[in-house]
Amino acid sequence: MQFRNADLVATVKAAFSDSGLSAQRLELEITESVLLQNSDTTRAMLHQIRELGIKISLDDFGNGYSSLSYLRSFRFDKIKIDRSFINELANGEDSLAIVRAVAGLGNGIVTTAEGVKTNAQLDLLAREGCTQAQRLSDQ
Repeated sequence: MQFRNADLVATVKAAFSDSGLSAQRLELEITESVLLQNSDTTRAMLHQIRELGIKISLDDFGNGYSSLSYLRSFRFDKIKIDRSFINELANGEDSLAIVRAVAGLGNGIVTTAEGVKTNAQLDLLAREGCTQAQRLSDQ
């Protein structure tokens, strides 16, 4: 919804100015649905936000309207692999193939596996090239 606001970049600038924090401390996570909106305008806003020093992550990759063209049209700082693929690692080769492909696409982009539950998953993801993992907490 924020990307529909033409003043988003100015609002972000003002927030950093008011807070006194460095923009490098912020990582903005967007979902693929953001890119489905007015894509030229959205990409322009993402570039302006990145020029402020903010890192841009593509969240839940593979869990929506995934398109490799997103990775070509905007260089993300991080791709977050949706937890649904991590949950299925032990049950099928298809999830492993997807994780392997996304990690391979990174080519210098941080790849984060979401929803890691076990050390076995963590070890497998590291072997496949994922550079970060978000563990599920025991609740």
